[in-house]
Amino acid sequence: MSEAGPLISICREMPSLEVITLSVNSVSTLEPVSRCRQLSELYLRGNCIRSLAELCYLQGLPRLRVLWLAENPCCGPDPHRYRMTVLRNLPRLQRLDNQAVTEEELSQALLEGEEVTAPSREGTGNGQTELSYTLSTMTTAETHGDPLSFGEEEASSNVQEQLGLKPPARDRSPSFSQREAVSSRKNRSNVLTAILLLLRDLDAEGLEAVHQAVVGQRQALHKRDLQEDMD
Repeated sequence: MSEAGPLISICREMPSLEVITLSVNSVSTLEPVSRCRQLSELYLRGNCIRSLAELCYLQGLPRLRVLWLAENPCCGPDPHRYRMTVLRNLPRLQRLDNQAVTEEELSQALLEGEEVTAPSREGTGNGQTELSYTLSTMTTAETHGDPLSFGEEEASSNVQEQLGLKPPARDRSPSFSQREAVSSRKNRSNVLTAILLLLRDLDAEGLEAVHQAVVGQRQALHKRDLQEDMD
């Protein structure tokens, strides 16, 4: 398993990706997406990205317009400083963490944001200071009350609709007893979105292999259901 997280690691082999939705997936670095030159939207809320120095990996992505990075340790205790630093280093962004970017903010970021340098994977013993904001406590907003989660689900639904699939129904106000189910559904949605994005880069032979695997899995699930009914 890659240190960066198993799902984001596959992005190294998929440079034509346009949308990546991998929130709450233990992602710790943005390096795997640095080759995705077609990327326009990146959703990474609630992961393990500790340093804003990781933004260096996104500076070479000319089409990136939407970034969701909230609830990562790199956001730090000062929301304004965090936002200014992100916008100084990624001035082409149009939306950051579910909030539109204004021209005034971009001008302000030039004065108040900090310019980041490439993160050091060898530690900080080289005399350079790694830009990193570490939260003492992470925000634990519930999924049903977090506006970011709705934007991510919308992006996931858009990917599924583009591929001709009907996205699952979404309940914006789950009760307390439904939280575990909502979290499980959200995780499944992230995995499904990653799979659907992978399908775009497969040729006919690859798609046929996927089709055979899907048919086999459906048959296995059907057999299991029949067995449970008999029991």
